[in-house]
Amino acid sequence: MTASPFDRVSFRTQVLTRHLQTSPSTALSSPSPPSSDPLSSSPCLSYSPPELSESPPAFDTNQMRALLDAHDIRERDWVFNLILQSNLFNPRKIGHRTFVSPDYNQSMEQQREITMRRVEYLLHRGVYRGWLTGRDAESELRKLAVFEVISIFDHSLGVKLGVHFFLWGGAIQFFGTKRHHDKWLQVSEDYGIKGCFAMTELGHGTNVKGIETVTTYDSLTGEFVINTPCETAQKYWIGGAAKHATHTIVFSQLNINGKNEGVHAFIVQIRDADGNICPNIRIADCGHKIGLNGVDNGRIWFDNVRIPRENLLNSVADVSPDGQYLSTIKDPDQRFAAFLAPLTSGRVNIAASAVYKSKVGLATAIRYSLSRRAFAAAPNEPEILLLDYPTHQRRLLPLLAKTYAMSFAANYLKSVFVQRTPETNKTIHVVSSAFKATLTWHNMRTLQECREACGGQGLKTENRVGQLKSEYDVQSTFEGDNNVLMQQISKALLAEYVSAQKNKKPFKGLWLEHMNGTSPVIPSQLSSSDLRCSGFQTDIFYLRERDLLNRFAAQVSELQRLGHSREQALLLSYQLAEDLGRAFADKAIFLTFIEAEEKVPAGSLKDVLGLVRSLYALIILEEDAAFLRYGYLSTENAAAVREEVKKLCSGLRPHALALVRSFGIPDAFLGPIAFDWVDANSWSSAQS
Repeated sequence: MTASPFDRVSFRTQVLTRHLQTSPSTALSSPSPPSSDPLSSSPCLSYSPPELSESPPAFDTNQMRALLDAHDIRERDWVFNLILQSNLFNPRKIGHRTFVSPDYNQSMEQQREITMRRVEYLLHRGVYRGWLTGRDAESELRKLAVFEVISIFDHSLGVKLGVHFFLWGGAIQFFGTKRHHDKWLQVSEDYGIKGCFAMTELGHGTNVKGIETVTTYDSLTGEFVINTPCETAQKYWIGGAAKHATHTIVFSQLNINGKNEGVHAFIVQIRDADGNICPNIRIADCGHKIGLNGVDNGRIWFDNVRIPRENLLNSVADVSPDGQYLSTIKDPDQRFAAFLAPLTSGRVNIAASAVYKSKVGLATAIRYSLSRRAFAAAPNEPEILLLDYPTHQRRLLPLLAKTYAMSFAANYLKSVFVQRTPETNKTIHVVSSAFKATLTWHNMRTLQECREACGGQGLKTENRVGQLKSEYDVQSTFEGDNNVLMQQISKALLAEYVSAQKNKKPFKGLWLEHMNGTSPVIPSQLSSSDLRCSGFQTDIFYLRERDLLNRFAAQVSELQRLGHSREQALLLSYQLAEDLGRAFADKAIFLTFIEAEEKVPAGSLKDVLGLVRSLYALIILEEDAAFLRYGYLSTENAAAVREEVKKLCSGLRPHALALVRSFGIPDAFLGPIAFDWVDANSWSSAQS
């Protein structure tokens, strides 16, 4: 018999009454008559550090951190300490602890100026040494490590540096030749000039090929002439342009002798040494944003701006003094693809930094859940820790497992990027697109869940989690809209499929070698040991990708047979394309986890990693409807997966504190609620 709403309300009222009438002095003995003042003797809550109540770590957290960070740990800790040593980074005493984070109550102008002062502080301490002049893999990894630490403190500071070093500097490195390297790299590394990157326009963002800025060549003077022909051609969202930048890389259509040769890149000075805007250039501010207000995003118009012929970045194409267009790459599409190289470095950077923001959110929310209590199972019992609720475990621990997996994915991406060769450029493009989209989406979802898991405290700016959402929202769209990037992955996989079929050659690269063998067979009934087996997990990720790639290729082929163009067929197949892009990304992340896990010797660390890896794999199976939609899992097996996720969350609960401590993020960079949240909100703290 189903209880009526009135019965349920009545039952809840009785439970609350018993709670209020329970005397704390008799909480553990037999019931006594209700007190005349049931509220007067209720004990106050107190904070207890989770380190006192949680079991000691089952593994070495320093070893786990070394696995997660992978490189330059001493360099990371040095930069953490540089930030903690300076009042420029807004240290605040909250309770009995000191925390550092930007002051988001400052005006937009104040945030911009303090960001620039922080850039200069780090410059004078040698943080950027070798960022543009160091050419070896070790220098690039060091730069990436330091950038990750800086971004943990403030995304505005990270973006400000990223625009100057990764975009402006990266464009000169990639597109320029020796004359550009000699003239621009050292002075840029020393911040003798401040660079920005003018690619996006009001009318064109992701579709770079369609930009409308036009450049012509005047052979009489040996100069290029850059012009903004219409309002939609104005450069938009250009970080650094509104206030600080002195130079920019302008992406423009190049028109030579009446023929459009496509998009090319040019160095243009936009301000003089005194900060005055150069002639024939107009700059306006993009204004206040939902985040990143420490970055001075601007808009730029060019009114027949003249620059020397040598300012064309000419590694891909050049123009002779008499106006002849020269390029060893005859195919305009291949030439255009070569111009997108700096975006790859940006995507590597974005993907890696997104993981660290997820770590900040999870470290804060999980530590809070290990000291915050709510409700009791019975009137005479203490309230329950948030993380002891299975529902709370289910909210946070799968995200923790994903963050671990994505740390290994980011490490792999950085490794192949710094060791790049012409032969690996395609792999880097596809993998960086997949990881940039997946890791930034994960970051936003994680920060939202952590915000909610912290309750009202998650709304406070000082606790960081909520504010980080606004600061990092832009990652989903800048340097490549995530949805478009996922479509590019599917197109790349389809090209590999067509090539293998046409040339009758085996698949090679992008972890597609499994396509050369037979299709995996999934048992009709999956046991707990099956579900936790890395072999099964690998097989089902392979099965999903194999089947979706076959389906996608077949659908595109059929649509073309019916008279649709290839582009139309791809557009009409967008649902399969989305499923395939996600399948590739999940598989690639999983395989980087397996690779990292295999390097760990047998012992407690490897055992815990196995639990984390299994939770990552199974939560993907549970969340993606494709496993049921296409029959990779039966409904019975899907139910078994869900039950196993619950068991894995319970199994990881004792390791939760150690897993977030392994992130290696100093306490001062987390939110106050990660520690003594009673002290942080006390009257005495409010008066200090």
